[in-house]
Amino acid sequence: MSVTQDTRLGIWLMIATTMIFAVQDGLSRHLGGTYNVWMVVMVRYWFFAAFVTLLVSRAPGGLRAAVRAQMPKVQMLRGMLLALEICVMVLGFVALGLVESHAVFATYPLLIAALSGPVLGEKVGWRRWLAIGIGFVGVVIILEPGYGVFRVEALIPLAAATMFALYGLLTRYVARRDAALVSFFWTGATGAVVMTAIGIWHWQPMRAGDWGWMALLCCTAALSHWFLIRAYEVAEASAIQPFAYLQLPFAALIGMLVFDEALRVNVAIGAGIVVAAGLFTLWRQRLRAQPG
Repeated sequence: MSVTQDTRLGIWLMIATTMIFAVQDGLSRHLGGTYNVWMVVMVRYWFFAAFVTLLVSRAPGGLRAAVRAQMPKVQMLRGMLLALEICVMVLGFVALGLVESHAVFATYPLLIAALSGPVLGEKVGWRRWLAIGIGFVGVVIILEPGYGVFRVEALIPLAAATMFALYGLLTRYVARRDAALVSFFWTGATGAVVMTAIGIWHWQPMRAGDWGWMALLCCTAALSHWFLIRAYEVAEASAIQPFAYLQLPFAALIGMLVFDEALRVNVAIGAGIVVAAGLFTLWRQRLRAQPG
C-alpha cells in the first residue's frame, strides 16, 4: 500500500520527533545521574524491543519476515553500536550536561559524510570536505582546548557521535537488501539482548517515583521512533533531515531550564558553526541525489 507524500506533514513530524527526543534525553540525564546507566538503558530497550515486535507483527509478512534479514551479521553490529552509543551519550549527559553534549554530538552528520567514502565507497567532493573541516573547527571552539585543563569527559559525546555515524552508515548499507522494518526489528532485538547481557549485572533497586520517570522514558522512546518512521514514510529524507538539528536547541532549553546548565558563548558559537557545516553537507548531498 502506497503512502501519500506530504512534505509539510513530514516536517511537522520531524519537529515533534526532535522535541520528544530532547525530553527523552532530559529523562535519561535525570535517571542516569541517580542510577546505573547500563540498567537504565537496559530497561528502556526491553520496552523498545516489545514495541518493535508488536509493530512488525502487524506489518505484511509479520514477525517471520522481519527475522529473515539478508545481512544478519551487519544488522547485529549496527544494533549493538546503537545500544552502546546510547549508553555513552547518557554518560555524556551526566558528565557534561545536555547543552555541551548535544553541541558536540551535532557533528555526527559531518562524520557520516567523512566516513561515507571508506565505509560505503561514496565520493566526497572538496566542498563537503571543506565543510567537514570547518565543522570540526566549531568542535574545537566548543571544547576550548587552549584554556585551562582539557576535560577528558568532553570526548564522550564525540565518541557517541562517531558510533552513531557508523550506525547510520551501516543502516544505509543494509538498506540495499533489507526493508526498513526489518532493520528496525533487528535494532530493537539486538539492543535488548546486548543491554540485558550487560545491564543485568548492574541492577539497582529503583524508587517507586522513579519507576514513573522510567515508564515515561520508555513511552517517549517508542513514540519518538514511531513519529520518525511516519516522517520518513510521508516525506523524502533529504527534505526533512535538516529539521533534525532542532533537537540541539530543544535539549539546550531543557538543560538550562530544568538542570540549571549554562550556555557559554564559545559553545553557542561552536555549535552554530557545526550546525551550519552540517546543513551544507546535507544540501550538497541532496544536490548530488537529484537527477541530471
